[in-house]
Amino acid sequence: MELNLLSFITQMAILVVLFGVLHQPMGRYLASTFTSHRHLAVERVFYKASGVDAQADQHWKVYLRSLMVFSVLSVVVVFLGLLLQGVLPFNQGLGSVNPWVAMNTAVSFVTNTNWQTYVPESTLGFGAQMGLLAVQNFLSAAVGLAVVVALIRGLTRSETSNVGNFWVDLTRATFRVLLPLAIVAAVVLVITGVVQNWGGTDIHTVVGGAAQTVPGGPVASQEAIKELGTNGGGYFNANSAHPFENPTAFSSLFEVFLLLFVPFCLPAMYGRMVGDKRQGYTLLTVMVAFWLISTSLMTWAVAAFSGTGTSVAEGFEQRFGIAPSTIFATGTTLTSTGAVNVAHDSLPPLAGGLAMLNMMLGEIAPGGVGSGLYGLLVLALVAVFIGGLMVGRTPEFMGKKIGASQMKYVAIYILVTPGMALLGTSITVAIPSLAANAPATGPHGFSEILYAFASTANNNGSAFGGITTSGPGLATLTAIVMFVGRFLPIMLVLALAGSLAKQRKVPDTAGTLATHGPLFATLLGGVSLLVTALTYFPALALGPAAEGLIK
Repeated sequence: MELNLLSFITQMAILVVLFGVLHQPMGRYLASTFTSHRHLAVERVFYKASGVDAQADQHWKVYLRSLMVFSVLSVVVVFLGLLLQGVLPFNQGLGSVNPWVAMNTAVSFVTNTNWQTYVPESTLGFGAQMGLLAVQNFLSAAVGLAVVVALIRGLTRSETSNVGNFWVDLTRATFRVLLPLAIVAAVVLVITGVVQNWGGTDIHTVVGGAAQTVPGGPVASQEAIKELGTNGGGYFNANSAHPFENPTAFSSLFEVFLLLFVPFCLPAMYGRMVGDKRQGYTLLTVMVAFWLISTSLMTWAVAAFSGTGTSVAEGFEQRFGIAPSTIFATGTTLTSTGAVNVAHDSLPPLAGGLAMLNMMLGEIAPGGVGSGLYGLLVLALVAVFIGGLMVGRTPEFMGKKIGASQMKYVAIYILVTPGMALLGTSITVAIPSLAANAPATGPHGFSEILYAFASTANNNGSAFGGITTSGPGLATLTAIVMFVGRFLPIMLVLALAGSLAKQRKVPDTAGTLATHGPLFATLLGGVSLLVTALTYFPALALGPAAEGLIK
């Protein structure tokens, strides 16, 4: 395959124009959603039925406790539902899911990872797909939105430890943001040819007399929220390379738009909620710069490898070619989506390394729904702290002093995800029975393991397809990595929000470091790269970098 440069530039230009037009209106809507004092009728019914006091303003510890209770119960419900699939309605004749797979899947979907250790179309019926997994696609994304809104409240409030109401934030994120967008997106996907029916699996006899299995199901509805909620996970095992999930070049570009849309609009929401649009534009600039650079490098890496005379056709969907594949691969790894329209295991070594690096950045460009923005805000505190050291002043961010307690939360946050990714990788490499699940040898075998744990720790969900994680060992290990990688950072972000909300705002002075504009954007981008280099580059050198040198 050869790169069609005009196609690449055209598709990127379309995305840039769309985000440029829509990010402020959507940011305005998001800000009004989470600052409104009015409850919709459907929300009031929900609050009354569940006993929620919608007027309560929760202490950050209560907010966190509500979030964790909700998430743990969600894991239990999905786990039991998968075990009892045989009695669920619309099970398509499929029975109980393997307990290890059910446990891993429950943790995966609740943590917004959607790591799949099973073949979806032959393992799950409509009831499990829609009633369990698709529901979590909404709720896990809503949790991410709730957390970033709580952090923004911590920056804007003074002399209080209250950061909002988790149940209200969760409900509004679901009913006012994700559900309406998903309905519209599903209709568009159906128009493009994505399957949406109750037909199940049909057997057809083709012209040559052979039998062909044609699967069906409610695909478009799940595809819409899978991308919008940066969830990932495919209705079919081939994910977005399957023609029933992603039939045309237009649907492929539309799916990329969906997975980037909400994260790219969140900086506009942030700017409005803090009362300074310049703050949002600065964060957006960093996100867009990383996205443009990474997508260009990924495309170059694939095109250059193809230009050596070595084929990259295997694992690439021939309907799309290089440009749509690299645009999708970059978007899905720079967010926490993990959906794929190309087998990442088939990417050339340097391109595969870039996919890993995208995740290792913390998926901040633009990152997952909510998680990308709060991750970038944490790194902004690091940038402010470094800037304060340079000029000999106490670091300040949005009128709040960044002291020892705040930096402890930030430091632990920065270490959690790489710690889990590298610990999981080292344990797997050190235990032969676990390492055998990645049958490739040498640097590529190490890359498969490293990718798996970078993906699960960052709640991405994509994989190098050579590794198998359905056995008890890796199913348990990856589940632990996903759970800790999702919820320990959330705990730290909410604790940080509480500590910031408790402070009184201090006015800016002539010596205050401006946290908007090109200078701070450059500092923030440099800090993001430096943090990643210090934690991950040695591991990358042993995997994709070494493989690239060999090939």
